[in-house]
Amino acid sequence: MTKVLQVKLYDAGLPSAVQSIIGQCTAALPKENKCISATGAHGLVTAFKEPEFKAVLDSFYWNLPDGMPGVWVGKLKGAKQMTRCYGPDFFKFVMEDSADKSVKHFFCGGQEGVADELKKAVGQKFNNYQVAGTFCPPFREMSDAEFQALGNQINRSGANIVWIGLSTPKQERFARRLSQWINVNFIVTVGAAFDFHTDRVSQAPGWMQKVSLEWLFRLMSEPKRLYRRYLEIVPLFIILNVKEFFSPIKQSTASANQQL
Repeated sequence: MTKVLQVKLYDAGLPSAVQSIIGQCTAALPKENKCISATGAHGLVTAFKEPEFKAVLDSFYWNLPDGMPGVWVGKLKGAKQMTRCYGPDFFKFVMEDSADKSVKHFFCGGQEGVADELKKAVGQKFNNYQVAGTFCPPFREMSDAEFQALGNQINRSGANIVWIGLSTPKQERFARRLSQWINVNFIVTVGAAFDFHTDRVSQAPGWMQKVSLEWLFRLMSEPKRLYRRYLEIVPLFIILNVKEFFSPIKQSTASANQQL
């Protein structure tokens, strides 16, 4: 693991992550509700500003480097094997590689009907018919009773991996809370993967992803929803990492306010 803005990021590469998660979904291993987040600049900056959210990420089994900026910083720190573990790609490769294995999936997230659409899409696109159930969370905060009911639904399904497609930081908090009520191998937050793989939202061209301009593509696609986020996140990520290279960053709200 390599720390970027004091958050540990997985640094062994995407193929290794895919093989490892599938390999751990066996009957011989206990189900430990290991949480995994695909964490980009948005999540890292939010964790820097909000110690409570950093504690959530620190509790996760893995934080995958979802964006190229995190990978570039990791490589500068010596993580030569580190590659981008983009949430939608991680989802795709796990679906493809587990299609012929006894690994069951549960989809949780998206607007009404999106998880059901995704279930159909992974069968058509990835030949994976091992989706044991779906759930669309309400936009409000769920009660403990509702989480318990969802947990019972997931446990009855026999799922190994629960995929959560909401948005950062909501999805990570949701995953951590859900982990109290279920018995699965992994809970994985993958952001917009649900919308991308159901073709509700277009992904940036490959060349834009490689040069870390996906944020610009998404900003042009959804300017009203995303412009405030990117106007803050992109420059802050750069500034904070430059500062970190020259002086250790202390994780606290007070220090964040002083430095920003």
